[in-house]
Amino acid sequence: MEFSNKLQKLPTQFFAALVQKVNAAIAEGRDVINLGQGNPDRPTPAHIIKALQQASENPQTHKYSPFRGIQELKEAAANFYKREYNVDIDPNTEVAILGGSKIGLVELPMAILNPGDYMLLPDPGYPDYLSGVALGDVHFDTMPLREENEFLPDYNALSDEVKQRAKLMYLNYPNNPTGGTADLEFFNKTVEFSKESEIAVVHDFAYGAIGFDGQRPVSFLQADGAKEVGVELYTLSKTYNMAGWRVGFAVGNADIIEAINLIQDHLFCSIFPGIQYAAIAALDGEQDCVDEQCVIYENRRNALIREAKRIGWDVKAPKGSFFAWLPVPDGYTSEQFADLLLDKADVAVAAGNGFGEYGEGYIRVGLLVSEDRLTEAISRIEKLNIFKVKNVLISN
Repeated sequence: MEFSNKLQKLPTQFFAALVQKVNAAIAEGRDVINLGQGNPDRPTPAHIIKALQQASENPQTHKYSPFRGIQELKEAAANFYKREYNVDIDPNTEVAILGGSKIGLVELPMAILNPGDYMLLPDPGYPDYLSGVALGDVHFDTMPLREENEFLPDYNALSDEVKQRAKLMYLNYPNNPTGGTADLEFFNKTVEFSKESEIAVVHDFAYGAIGFDGQRPVSFLQADGAKEVGVELYTLSKTYNMAGWRVGFAVGNADIIEAINLIQDHLFCSIFPGIQYAAIAALDGEQDCVDEQCVIYENRRNALIREAKRIGWDVKAPKGSFFAWLPVPDGYTSEQFADLLLDKADVAVAAGNGFGEYGEGYIRVGLLVSEDRLTEAISRIEKLNIFKVKNVLISN
């Protein structure tokens, strides 16, 4: 039996191919330091696990959840946004519960666009955005994220044709894969651009809890008029190390939220209630675990950047997320360099071209192993003698 045309148009799963390469190396008995993954390495905080255990013992949680999620979780999401970002959210009309934010990102083109419509995507960007393009049977143009522009899109550089035909745009800050961040001024400009061009905005805030150097990531909904033009998707995967739990939410524009809820009425019967009660415990509980985790990621970032510079690798420190976006040395493509590191140094990284055309020339490194393993990874790369340390004259 042949797959449908829709399934045949789906992009190759970039991360699946990476995992296969890494697993093959491990199967050979090699000690691979896997810096290519995006899977949090630390456990879910104990109070969240306890909330799931307690909820699971209640027979009421063994029944179907309300289609659009339990009311208490919607209220917890609204309270979270008020406490963390001073943004007012109506839990009844401006919250949609998601089985992980990926679901929202993939289903939104189907929910608010028609076949043949256009959307704008960041390049480089999260590869699964393209899954939504294929399943929605829509087209896309890209917004280059360049290092010289702090990995922010330049709306003025977009052609009139592109701006006129786009109906939806995706943004993601702190950014995967570049580690770039956006400030309130940028989001205010985004709202202005959205209104002028009549383009709805979806902000993927997956790494919203992870900012460095004393800078807290900004929510798109903090911009004036943001709820008039778009929504923000938040996941508990990174903030609370709940990647496998599959729970998140969308907040913002009531019409877009209703579109999400309506399509999910037909696709899902919400999430296991026990997980929803655990999510409430995460959002409503003490946030010390979040702050502590951010410190750990920053220390890992500092160790990676320090060691990379020590061996002569000209790198810049990411401002947020748990990724570093490192330039490939002259003479290599992103994929060639990634393959070299795995084959010759047993260090796995993600090739930048897997995130789009403008990802070529970089690799993505995850801060999801200990500082010692990050230091060891750079030591292994040093032995390849690719980088040369510049001589520094030290005077007495």
